[in-house]
Amino acid sequence: MTGEAYPARMDARVLPDPPIHGAMSPPSAPLRGRAFEAVSRLLEAGRVLVLSGAGISTESGIPDYRGPTGSRRRHTPMTYQEFTGSEESRRRYWARSHLGWETITAARPNAGHRAVARLAAAGAVSGVITQNVDGLHAAAGTREAVELHGSLHRVICLTCGNTVSRAHLDQRLREANPGFRDIAARVNPDGDAELAPEQEAHFHTVPCQVCGTGTLKPDVVFFGENVPKPRVAQCYELVDAASALLVAGSSLTVMSGLRFVRRAAKQGKPVAIVNQGATRGDDLAAVRLGLPLGATLTRLADRLGA
Repeated sequence: MTGEAYPARMDARVLPDPPIHGAMSPPSAPLRGRAFEAVSRLLEAGRVLVLSGAGISTESGIPDYRGPTGSRRRHTPMTYQEFTGSEESRRRYWARSHLGWETITAARPNAGHRAVARLAAAGAVSGVITQNVDGLHAAAGTREAVELHGSLHRVICLTCGNTVSRAHLDQRLREANPGFRDIAARVNPDGDAELAPEQEAHFHTVPCQVCGTGTLKPDVVFFGENVPKPRVAQCYELVDAASALLVAGSSLTVMSGLRFVRRAAKQGKPVAIVNQGATRGDDLAAVRLGLPLGATLTRLADRLGA
């Protein structure tokens, strides 16, 4: 195929009737209809690759960036260029992240994460690519989910490359900043809490324990930073090996995730999207469900006996 690809379609029944693009159905709405049946048939056929976004973790208490009440509307995440550009920026990041870390560690897998793990164990799902950095797919039992944007549970030294667990760094930051956790703050999806400048100014960062001077950074892909090429190649291999792609809880606003939807569509593979709200990949979707993720994915797993 050359040029822009048209959405791959199994048959006429794949299309929702009536169209529900952007629809937000209440949790009590019946999970039935041609769109739901179409997604179910894709999973029954097997080798479905799941691409998950922030929307799958909102039911675990982690807010998203771009949903109806997403924090991106009031909060702009720090870019890679800002983080590496000054000690002041790094102090601001770690002060906020130190407060937000408790929210991330307290989060537990929800029904959506568990349903994906069940579908993978049953062979319906061939792989998982997640744009999330919360580690909840792994916690739910999904093996070898590719963390496209890295993980907040790891920290890397930008000077010597040494990595440590975030739990270890958290203990060091606690010791360097006694009482700092008593500050109440709003937490964003990247684990970044909102603080006043005067509160940030009193925070103390800590250096790498291996090289002694290195800059510590969470092992995640910041805005303005590129996903490592080997990781992108691994994701493309998963798309190529799959028979269909299921997008779960992603607006596909950033190219890092949208490119996999475009690749699947160009290969003539059906793309199904389950997301509350419009996505950038809607024109490439063979089927679209605007229903709550936890209930929808659980119903799909139940339907397959997973």
